[in-house]
Amino acid sequence: MIKVYVAGAYSDNNVLGVLRNIGRGEEIASHLFQLGFAPFAPWFDKEFVIRNWRYDFSVNSFYEYSIEWMKCADCVLVVPNTPGMIDWQESKGTVKEIEVAKQSNIPVYYTILELCKSYGK
Repeated sequence: MIKVYVAGAYSDNNVLGVLRNIGRGEEIASHLFQLGFAPFAPWFDKEFVIRNWRYDFSVNSFYEYSIEWMKCADCVLVVPNTPGMIDWQESKGTVKEIEVAKQSNIPVYYTILELCKSYGK
């Protein structure tokens, strides 16, 4: 299976925006899975915090851990922008992920169609 790291905005200025970003990212990852890819989506990390709420996790630890998984990916898919939601260009984390992917020679795609065409799906 092609390992796809799914990058996109997570944070927002309010909890509803964060939840919408989580939903958007998880939906894209689920779609990729249905298409036969092996997606890694940082939004599923919310379970670490929800199920282990007593632990003192740091945002930086999650950034570092996600980047390490991204380095193992065959490619990166950037979640397309959605009107009314934070664009990936506004997300410091997403911009950093793209930068690291390019430095690591990991192909970056901006649409599922572009990704599918590249891998013959």
